Amino acid sequence: MPVIEEIPTVKFERVGMHSHIKGLGLDENGKAKFIGDGMVGQVKAREAAGIAVKLIKQGKLAGKGILLVGPTGSGKTAIAMGIARELGEDVPFVQISGSEIYSAEMKKTEFLKQALRRAIGVRISEERKVYEGKVEKIEIRRTRHPFNPYIEIPESVVLTLKTKDDSKTIRAGREIAYQILEMGIEEGDVIQIDAETGRVSRIGTTKEEEGLFFRKKVEMPTGPVLKIKEFTYTVTLHDLDVVNARAGGIFSLLFGGRMEINDEIRERVDQTVKQWVEEGKATLVPGVLFIDECHMLDIEAFSFLARAMESELAPILILATNRGMTKIRGTDIESPHGIPLDMLDRLLIINTEPYKKEEIREIVKIRAREEKIELSEEALEYLAELGEQTSLRYAVQLLAPASIIAGGKRVEKEHVEKAREYFADVKRSIAFVEKVEGMLK
Repeated sequence: MPVIEEIPTVKFERVGMHSHIKGLGLDENGKAKFIGDGMVGQVKAREAAGIAVKLIKQGKLAGKGILLVGPTGSGKTAIAMGIARELGEDVPFVQISGSEIYSAEMKKTEFLKQALRRAIGVRISEERKVYEGKVEKIEIRRTRHPFNPYIEIPESVVLTLKTKDDSKTIRAGREIAYQILEMGIEEGDVIQIDAETGRVSRIGTTKEEEGLFFRKKVEMPTGPVLKIKEFTYTVTLHDLDVVNARAGGIFSLLFGGRMEINDEIRERVDQTVKQWVEEGKATLVPGVLFIDECHMLDIEAFSFLARAMESELAPILILATNRGMTKIRGTDIESPHGIPLDMLDRLLIINTEPYKKEEIREIVKIRAREEKIELSEEALEYLAELGEQTSLRYAVQLLAPASIIAGGKRVEKEHVEKAREYFADVKRSIAFVEKVEGMLK
């Protein structure tokens, strides 16, 4: 059972490459705003993704998938995440790389089965004791990773929850801290926390935020913070597979123990879920399985995915690649994007283009705000120029080192120049190696 305790009245940091993505940034007519929901530029690709979202909601994308094609750093992952955000708050989003399936510990097909089932949610509602209120304050307490001291991981979280009639500050353990980080919960959001299982649900936000399809505007709750209420949460099919393999209840997910999950267990879970849906006890929530660097998949993996896409219980499959004509892994056959032609016929292809300078400037500005870094106009302009000359990712990566050099104060152009001296971009790195190699000849 997760540790939750109330504490007497006593800084929240959430930094990830795509933590600022809230949706696709489209207006009511499906047209892309230049800046919206954390997205900048890529107007054509975002509008195409918006059409794909409508097809998904209407059930017209069954048996098909989406392929994002574009150069490195052109927003493919951001668009995939935006699609998931547009579909709903608790829609599962599973991101893997094509190379991850090659594991000595697990068969390729087993890895893909688990990934597919982690991307399908089951929304369940029941009465439970919950903490509910508007988040007044969040403080994530971190500790060093036990196996890598250079990485910090959440240790606990202190939350102040408020209703119109009550206010409580609670301390919760690592499981809840992870959920809060993953869901991007911030001050002003209205949330529920199951007092027994520690499952977190976001109801909406009290802040004025236009265009956030998945984060609806709600009023501040009334009554006590700790109450008995209908609690809605989403588990994945893989979670239910694990539970059945352990022959335990649904809430034994939080306890240890491992057993092999076979097809018989999965079939039993599927039948149970179908029965729950028919009886109105649960709702199926198809999520998004995003496979980056899909050209790393081999012909067996593509064959498996093509068959899985035709299943009744299948998530939305989104692939991404930056390759043109290349060999299909495991064969001598060259194919567009390294994908078999029969698989390509099942995919809607969306192209992403390199970012322009004005788009890079806005993205850097958003990332700086997300990482709570104050930038001078001169520094922002310099980073935009660097991004155009090198890459968007390099410009964004210089933000944190420049902030360290500035001592946590406002970042000026000279701080960015100093960070650029310390950390080379790809072109300068190649030139340096070629120069050194020339000296050795």
